[in-house]
Amino acid sequence: MKTPEELFVYNCWYNAGWASEIEDGKPLARTFLEKPVVMYRGESGNYVAMDNRCCHRAAPLSLGRIEGDCIRCMYHGMKYDSEGKCIEIPGQDLIGENFVVPSYPLVEKSGMLWIWMGDSELANPDDIHDYAPLSDPAYVGLEQQIHYDANWMMIIDNLADFSHLAFVHPNTLGGSEEYAYQSTHQDIEKYYNGFQWTRWHKNSAPPPYHSVVSPEGEAKVDRRNVVTIYTPGVFFMETTFAPVGWDPDSGDTDKVREYRNCQFMTPETRSTTHFWWCYMRNYDLDNEATTISLRDSLLAGFMEDKVLIEQQQVLLENSEPFQPRMLTADRPFMHFRKVWDRMIKEEREKYPRKEIKIRNAII
Repeated sequence: MKTPEELFVYNCWYNAGWASEIEDGKPLARTFLEKPVVMYRGESGNYVAMDNRCCHRAAPLSLGRIEGDCIRCMYHGMKYDSEGKCIEIPGQDLIGENFVVPSYPLVEKSGMLWIWMGDSELANPDDIHDYAPLSDPAYVGLEQQIHYDANWMMIIDNLADFSHLAFVHPNTLGGSEEYAYQSTHQDIEKYYNGFQWTRWHKNSAPPPYHSVVSPEGEAKVDRRNVVTIYTPGVFFMETTFAPVGWDPDSGDTDKVREYRNCQFMTPETRSTTHFWWCYMRNYDLDNEATTISLRDSLLAGFMEDKVLIEQQQVLLENSEPFQPRMLTADRPFMHFRKVWDRMIKEEREKYPRKEIKIRNAII
């Protein structure tokens, strides 16, 4: 297994969760890139993120108390401002300059939180991959979260190619094994920070998750998926189910059903992953039963992926080294891995990591 220095890019925006997960007056503990983080919302309304270890004895600040935009460690009462600087020590006037904990830029866009784990001076919120449908009233969906006991890159591998739909999800997201043989996978469009591909499955039976909620039921459709994946772990998909023979350039939207799907993968550790997602539609917006049905169907599909991917993780961690063989369908995620390896190399050369020397270790 690779070390964190070989696995992670720090100077980029990672998804940190749904803003709704942070309750007023309650700190939230999470681990990103093997670093413990506490997040909270101050009384000003600003979001704050910093190292979850009090600089005194590493007590969890997530068990602390929010005071204004500050947080107080409830072990010995040390109080930190929103930049991670200790500003009060009960019973002690002298506060050393090194009484600080690392802080991280944390911003909200379209109901999602984004965290920058590297040099804060390089953090530009304009670089965040905001997903417009999340804040578009023309679409409706439910905010969801899953935790994987697997490396995040294996989830990217899974999402980068849809030929697995036919075999992993024949009764949920795929429809049948026919999808692997008859759908057409166009050449990928490669970006400096990701890729995009389009896949058609024409004159086909709709997958179960769509047919059970669609007004057209099981009528055959032309199905199009447009997938875009950006570093570090951002997945967007536009899915269209249209009448057979539909011309996407015609402007005809009669009986055309649109879905918008966003998924965000953030490494927790080298072998565990945070996964947030939302599946949205642009029809039958006020029908809660449809919303729940789609949520449950997608969740069932994701759990099918989860079982397979987590077993991959176990096998790779507990067996001798494995040399994978590549398929033609692997081109998208192979490009993604090359992009990621390049980003790591460039970051290490330009912003080398500083070695931390520990004196008087607690344990």
